Order: sequence, then C-alpha cells, then structure tokens
Amino acid sequence: MVIERYKDRNPRAVGERFNQRGRMLPGDVRYHASWLDFAGTRCFQVLESPNSELLELWMSRWSDLVDFEVVPVLSSADFWARTKSE
Repeated sequence: MVIERYKDRNPRAVGERFNQRGRMLPGDVRYHASWLDFAGTRCFQVLESPNSELLELWMSRWSDLVDFEVVPVLSSADFWARTKSE
C-alpha cells in the first residue's frame, strides 16, 4: 500500500498532472485501487510491483508534488496461508 501525502496539502496540482499524463506507472507495476481522505490531502493506493526499484521509479515521477510512505501488505488470505506454513 502506498500512502501519498500531497505537498502543501494541494490535491489540485496532483490532479492536473494526472489528467495530463495519467498515473505514469512503469509497465510492470499494477494499480489495483485508491481512496482519498475527505480533506483530499492523502491518497491510499494499492499497487503491485515485482520489485521496489520500479515503485521508486514511479514515486520519483511524482516526488515534487507528493511525499510517499510505502507499507508492504499481503491479502488476508495470503497472510493466513503463510502463517499456517510457519
């Protein structure tokens, strides 16, 4: 999961770039879903990437407008299957 915090609490600049250029994901990074808080200052995205370098490349394309926090997550099913095998 990627948590985006918009610099200067400004979602407009992010929206404008998105409308002009799209999500700008590298080819192997897969977008699943996103949600924004009610204030429009944070976005929570579920992305899937085969490696952290591709995710970092994507974040570099937005880093002038967004501060990022990356939280590696598993689906509930994957988490519980993994704990059974330990």
